[in-house]
Amino acid sequence: MINPRIITIDGPAGAGKSTLAKEISKRFGYTHLDSGAIYRAIGFASKEMGIDLNNEIEVLEIAKKLKIELKGSRVFVNGKDVTEEIRTPEGGVLASQVAQHREVREVVVKILRNLAQGKKVVIDGRDAGTYIFPEAQLKIYLTASPEERAKRRYRELVEKGFKVSYEQVLKEVVERDKKDKSRKFAPLTVPKGAVIIDSTGKSLEQVLNEVKKLIDP
Repeated sequence: MINPRIITIDGPAGAGKSTLAKEISKRFGYTHLDSGAIYRAIGFASKEMGIDLNNEIEVLEIAKKLKIELKGSRVFVNGKDVTEEIRTPEGGVLASQVAQHREVREVVVKILRNLAQGKKVVIDGRDAGTYIFPEAQLKIYLTASPEERAKRRYRELVEKGFKVSYEQVLKEVVERDKKDKSRKFAPLTVPKGAVIIDSTGKSLEQVLNEVKKLIDP
């Protein structure tokens, strides 16, 4: 693979997609687009405004009005930094709820495609290589066992001060997988032509070494 302009990283929750995308961004000079952060921002804003997240019309109206900006690892909604608020267990649930709506996903895709214009980008998500950028020159499907992903997520939440149990996190991971894979529009699946990398039991450096073989910087 020779210096791809667009790299997509798909995979289930907790596989390490965002972490890998950030490292690729740093080491190879790509702009990182975090699709999950945009869904989290829409879900958070909708809840703050008292919107029923199962009501596609109401969520869509909110999504169209919001000004969402990605500045490095920070996420801003209408000028307010909401990074800490959306990076919670609830933030993930809210993101999954709003992501089930087809027209909301189309709004997010439009935002991401606009952000990618004229840039070399690496984007992570659950439909990055299948729907957002099907023309990507390099597609990666990053996965890991549910138990491994739950352990990672559990450690991350505990370090942030959240009181959760491993069993609770594992249950949420399994439920999130089921919801992502079974939704009617743009379900989680392995993109055509994607390179599958299983990160179970591997360090970030080990995964990066596999990615390096696919990129000629």
